[in-house]
This record gives sequence, C-alpha cells and structure tokens, in this order.
Amino acid sequence: MIPGGLGDLSKLMKEAQKLQQKIMDKKADLARLDIAGSSGGGMVTVVVTGDQQVKSIQIEKEVIDPSDPEMLQDLLVAALNDALSRSREKVQEQMAGLTGGLGIPGLL
Repeated sequence: MIPGGLGDLSKLMKEAQKLQQKIMDKKADLARLDIAGSSGGGMVTVVVTGDQQVKSIQIEKEVIDPSDPEMLQDLLVAALNDALSRSREKVQEQMAGLTGGLGIPGLL
C-alpha cells in the first residue's frame, strides 16, 4: 500500500493546480509589462511587452539617412534584439520566483 494513499495524490494535484494558476496570472502580468531596448546611443528605441510583442518603435530624425537605409535597418535590428533579450531575461527572472528556480521546459 502507498503511504498516504490517494490523499497525498489529491493534495499534490491541488498544489499543481495552484501553481498552474499562479503561472497563468504571472504570464498575464508579464504581457502588460513594457521593456525597452535601444541602439545607436538611444537613437533607436524599441518597446516590447513581456510576451514578446513589439509595442512601439521610436527613431530619432538624425538617424534617418535616405542614402544609407542599411544603417537604419541595422539599428532597428539591434534595438529589437536588445528589447527582446531584456524581455526574456525579465520573464525568466519572474518565473524563477514562482518555480523556485526550476527550469520547467515549455513554461512560456
């Protein structure tokens, strides 16, 4: 016979459901979080949410050069990558608090 029997399993399932709800709540909170990334010394700024959605892009006039579109493209890519990287770090930090640092695959 299993020590504790079905009572222990029921308790474990309830705890798992509570954790799942906390994770869903945290995901909703993170989706509302704005995280900025920039490049070119702040000439291009991108704001993304905690669920990796681009919210806004700001480009300073000085960086817009019709004869060099590649420079602007590079600055946009760098700012996007910076914002997304910061967003992923913030999400991992927040979720680690819920899971006690366990790296649970597929959590987000």
